[in-house]
Amino acid sequence: MSKREDYITWDEYFIGVALLSGKRSKDPATQVGACIVNPLNKIVGTGYNGLPIGCNDDEFPWQKKGDFLDTKYPYVCHAELNAILNNIGIGLQGCKIYTALFPCNECTKAIIQAGITEVIYLSDKHAAKDSFIASRKMLEKAGVSIRKVKVQREQVILSFNEKDV
Repeated sequence: MSKREDYITWDEYFIGVALLSGKRSKDPATQVGACIVNPLNKIVGTGYNGLPIGCNDDEFPWQKKGDFLDTKYPYVCHAELNAILNNIGIGLQGCKIYTALFPCNECTKAIIQAGITEVIYLSDKHAAKDSFIASRKMLEKAGVSIRKVKVQREQVILSFNEKDV
């Protein structure tokens, strides 16, 4: 018997972890996840978009429109920032971050400050917005590599049925 040939690539694995992390988000509109990986391909941090610890999900708004304080925007931490803050307690210099969406300008500042050297993203659907144009500019000027993830499959199906293990 020879080894399996249809296993997922490292990029598929880590973007998959980012996507799975996003499933923890309570946001009804957007579920984003991020996964930070060190140079040895070890996961050192994960995060998803959500409220800070101690803020009850039921006591804050989740809508996108309305008066600023009545929307989710002043309260929600993005996945990339959460992954940085949730790291396992080591420096992140030389690490790469996998994220479902290209990072906004605020998360980009944290990515650069943390010493992360590569951003791998699945979607850049907000590329024309000013905050994402600013992100790309900062990442390029800081020498952080940027690339869209390349995958060989459209999906991976997970089963929680113990018979499938």
